[in-house]
Amino acid sequence: MARLTGTRPVATRRWGCAAAFLLLLFTVQAAQKADFSGDSTAATINHSLTLLQRLQELLQNGNGSDSVLRVRSAASDEPKVFHTHQLLLSLQSEVFESLLRNQSVVTLYEPPETAALFEKFIRYLYCGGVSILLHQAIPMHQLASKYRVWGLQRGVAEYMRTHLASESSQGHVVGWYHYAVRVGDAALQESCLQFLAWNLSAVLGSAEWGSVSVELLLLLLERSDLVLHSELELYTAVEGWLSRRQPEAPVAERVLRAIRYPMIAPSQLFRLQAQSAVLARHRGAVQDLLFQAFQFHAASPLHFAKYFDVNCSMFLPRNYLAPSWGSQWVITNPARDDRSTSFQTQLGPSSHDAGKRVTWNVLFSPRWLPVSLRPVYSDSVAGAIQPVRIEDGRPRLVVTPAMSSPDFAGVSFQKTVLVGVRQQGRVLVKHAYSFHQSSDEAADFLVHADLQKRTSEYLIDNSLHLHIIIKPVYHSLIKVKK
Repeated sequence: MARLTGTRPVATRRWGCAAAFLLLLFTVQAAQKADFSGDSTAATINHSLTLLQRLQELLQNGNGSDSVLRVRSAASDEPKVFHTHQLLLSLQSEVFESLLRNQSVVTLYEPPETAALFEKFIRYLYCGGVSILLHQAIPMHQLASKYRVWGLQRGVAEYMRTHLASESSQGHVVGWYHYAVRVGDAALQESCLQFLAWNLSAVLGSAEWGSVSVELLLLLLERSDLVLHSELELYTAVEGWLSRRQPEAPVAERVLRAIRYPMIAPSQLFRLQAQSAVLARHRGAVQDLLFQAFQFHAASPLHFAKYFDVNCSMFLPRNYLAPSWGSQWVITNPARDDRSTSFQTQLGPSSHDAGKRVTWNVLFSPRWLPVSLRPVYSDSVAGAIQPVRIEDGRPRLVVTPAMSSPDFAGVSFQKTVLVGVRQQGRVLVKHAYSFHQSSDEAADFLVHADLQKRTSEYLIDNSLHLHIIIKPVYHSLIKVKK
């Protein structure tokens, strides 16, 4: 077997064995697409798997090789050598087409993490398939991007978006988010950000929390859709992040001012002031917020709203899982029939409303039919009705207050329904549906879910796991004094 080590101009002998295999592949594909509709004896003979195996052997043995790739890395003194076929590489990558146009030996320099996957990468160019693990996603995406193998690049990005929930010892979503920002992948960036927001409690207790960048932390702290037990849990995690990272004072103060202190009970605020070293170090930067939080808890919301603007994020609850904000509801066999439940929440986050409760009634219907699909009598056949199939209905969830009280003045309620699913052995939030006081239900609730199937991804052990959160929102009734 000849092994090429020098450079030479392009010649027809470059086609060699690779061209023969490609010609066979095209011939097989053309035969498969032929129109046999008029012949009942027609059949397709498909040996494409054998062809792929031959292509793998072609790469492995270097038969008919007309080009050589030498991959160097700082992790090794010896380069990795691949005897390849210019036609196959050029078909997949315009970069390789350019590199191999006037030379047959090319030296490539790769970081250790991408060099370790280069053999997998080359095999994909020959066979169109590759298997990767979580820690290999970024270096494989880097190779696909560098050599402009767009199909592989899209495939790895989709793998990352669909494996955010996978378990790993060190976590990976934060790293994938930072990578998506660097390469400008907006779709992957948004998918990672949403996953982190909806499953923040799981992230706060993991090793990857310490790798969160300042930019990512501030983006998360801006969001009102964070799902976590309480604002105190968030403060504790932020305090730990600040203690480990030790950022400059302006950064630390900006982070601390993003905490929603009015959502923390006065007794807990007193304890933080007495025990938190981070808060003691930056007390001056947040003293006004702490004082405002104590005022918020001491006065009635209506009185407080006369002097302060309550229509800002500081007074808007996040998606808290604590019992005073909502209730978990596990519906067994959700495709069977209608269900209902009730629970109570605190009227508002202010301690002035601590003793006031609102009762909520919830109705779940697995097969609610819109008016347009409900049975009606037909004019064509007397007494006949249009058939209605079970699959015509869709799940419906209605959340309504069981009471009406003057105490509701100045308060509206945003309702959020979290849908939990089991992914990679963990129960995580897959969807969050939000709707306001003007509506009793989410218009698109589980519109794409198939609850009739026990294998539905929305079911855990044939049960639907919901968590209903009520977020009271105060409104200014009187203009704030200047």
